[in-house]
Amino acid sequence: MDVQKILSAVACVFVFAACSQKSAETVFPENGALDSSACRGQALENKFIVQWEDGSFTTETAANAEEFKEKFIKPQLENIKHVDYDRVIQLQRSSEVSATAFTDSWGQQRIGAPAVWSQGVYGQGVKVAVVDAYVDVSHPQLLPRIAVNTGEIPNNGIDDDKNGIVDDYYGAAFVSQPGNNQTPSSHGSHVAGVIAADSRYGSIEGVAPQAQIIPAQFIANDGGGSLGDAVLAMQYSASRGAKIINASWGGAPCVASLRNAFVELEKKGILVVVAAGNDGRDVDVYPEFPASFNMANQITVAAASVSDFMTSWSNSGFSLVHVAAPGERILSTVPGGSTAYMEGTSMAAPFVSGAAALVWSAKPTATAVQVKEAILKSVDVSSGHEFKVNTRGRINVEKALQYIQQLVP
Repeated sequence: MDVQKILSAVACVFVFAACSQKSAETVFPENGALDSSACRGQALENKFIVQWEDGSFTTETAANAEEFKEKFIKPQLENIKHVDYDRVIQLQRSSEVSATAFTDSWGQQRIGAPAVWSQGVYGQGVKVAVVDAYVDVSHPQLLPRIAVNTGEIPNNGIDDDKNGIVDDYYGAAFVSQPGNNQTPSSHGSHVAGVIAADSRYGSIEGVAPQAQIIPAQFIANDGGGSLGDAVLAMQYSASRGAKIINASWGGAPCVASLRNAFVELEKKGILVVVAAGNDGRDVDVYPEFPASFNMANQITVAAASVSDFMTSWSNSGFSLVHVAAPGERILSTVPGGSTAYMEGTSMAAPFVSGAAALVWSAKPTATAVQVKEAILKSVDVSSGHEFKVNTRGRINVEKALQYIQQLVP
């Protein structure tokens, strides 16, 4: 399958309304122009993602598409830019693993984080959104790092800051399909700990231990979520001042709304770090979304092993996957004040998000594109250890810091 054709089709849908006389059918192309073999995700036939002309997104419901067109789209047509069916997506499968004989902070050491910390650079002043599953904000190593919404009074049942979300003091949840599993997922807390766990209160060393985390949950405890909920979580993260959004999930359908959401984040100067996926596939040939969007403000991340090779299960791609980062046997925070080892590109992505937070905290005036350039241009490429990614290398944040200091006055 030609990935460029697919991405062109996405772009075609993205601009379709602007190129034709607007109607309910042009803003809501139900079948779309996309290659259906690349588009996975069960459509939710009574839930819709609406992008408005001002760039904002909402999710709406109706009995069916025809009712939605007649009663919602047509009366507001001039204000609507694009509509998609919402679709079910699934969290990238990440495995819990047992400890073996290696240093618990091997990943942080491998990417050169201690050398950056020694220069007084800890990610201070940078907000990183974890758009993911549940984040345990009560965890001793995460609580000090949560970006508190001071416009809210916690647990009073009132939307104090009038942002449309009640009690988002420690973040917000956008889970429209909660499922039946009552046991909190470990995934979001693990990702958050890799980025910014506070080592003063436990054994985990976050890559950027003074960065602030914005929890924006859209994935239920069973690992399922919806595309519309993901878009709302990213929009919320932007409104809370996130400079970086970590997206350790994939398998999303290739509908225009997700790409459009990335475009809006790009306009706001936000860097999006995306997991490449854990299917052992070449995403240049078999596209994954959002990994394959290849936006200017996006870094797609493969997983490196303890021995600094590409893991067998990591997705790859010389065009669409940018860098590798530690993703095997990663120790981090999980709910209940505990820790656990997990592995996957879901664990590799937050190493890059943490590295980006370090780089940005050293040069707050840098743009998202400059931070991306610093990370991509400073990778370690070892003979015989080349990774099947665009840069051929694994991140080195110490070198990235040196690069940004030369790039940005």
